[in-house]
Amino acid sequence: MSAPAAPVRLLVVDDHPVVRDGIVGMVASDPGVEVVGEASDGAEAVRLARVLLPDVVLMDLRMRGMDGVAAIRELTRLGLPSRVVVLTTFDGDSDVLPAIEAGATGYLLKDAPREDLLRAIRAAAAGDAVLAPSVASRLVGRVRTPEANLLSPRELEILALVADGATNRAAGERLHLSEATVKTHLLSIYAKLGVGDRAAAVAEGFRRGLLDL
Repeated sequence: MSAPAAPVRLLVVDDHPVVRDGIVGMVASDPGVEVVGEASDGAEAVRLARVLLPDVVLMDLRMRGMDGVAAIRELTRLGLPSRVVVLTTFDGDSDVLPAIEAGATGYLLKDAPREDLLRAIRAAAAGDAVLAPSVASRLVGRVRTPEANLLSPRELEILALVADGATNRAAGERLHLSEATVKTHLLSIYAKLGVGDRAAAVAEGFRRGLLDL
């Protein structure tokens, strides 16, 4: 009989103590999740993540001091193994895209049911990208405007590596990103190009002149 899987080690980051307590209360009762730390801003989150090495960081975006995007960018720069899932009340392009570009593995809204939150934490720990339905719809909706078809510099880098045959892991190692972050970028690329898989994305990239022959 195999031993039970170790619980997902979680760091909760939010600048409102009441909200933070609520999140901890929601997830701590699940035996599959262990809350190993709490932080009230991005700088504290980075300090704790370096010491605790959590599997997943549940990150608010708009905080006093260092905000969530800056913290995600710093965690990515440091090459920590922790995967970041944004948990916020904001789902506008100006919030979603910078967070994913900075290296977030997933993006959820604070009105998500408890089971969705726990499912997202487990998925992120396993290396899977997680997007709230409204966020995924927003990315797909960007395809409808001409400017949305232009990929970000990071997305172009990933698409070029995929076109060269790189796996998600290899692309992540090349760009110093986690495999899950590469998957999240690919979801955004698919949405912007209106395709459903890697091969179609590469073909569409060549067709649109985004990739060089």
